[in-house]
Amino acid sequence: MDLEVLKKRISSYRTPRGRITRLPDELLCEILVAWEQWTGPSSGFYSAIGADHRKMASLIGRAKKLKREGHFPEDAFKEIKLQESPPGGASFASGPCLGVEILWDNGKLIRFQ
Repeated sequence: MDLEVLKKRISSYRTPRGRITRLPDELLCEILVAWEQWTGPSSGFYSAIGADHRKMASLIGRAKKLKREGHFPEDAFKEIKLQESPPGGASFASGPCLGVEILWDNGKLIRFQ
């Protein structure tokens, strides 16, 4: 999300005295995602969204807690494909092991790099 849009969304929850209050969980999630993608100094992030570092630290902490408790949906599910094992139970890779291989009954093989 663009930080300018995030800044405007946060400003809609400011009191007349300038305090940020009662942010919804969805906005906390967006702040956390923006914070995790930020590569510059933390002071640059705070100034880009127009918030004080003390307040944002508590909001980011609250967002992390909500994420740990499962309030935010995780990224899309990543399916693991099963492959048929070659005859004789030999590995697909020739040479040293490149990861973990699990050989199931019916000749199914799962490989993790």
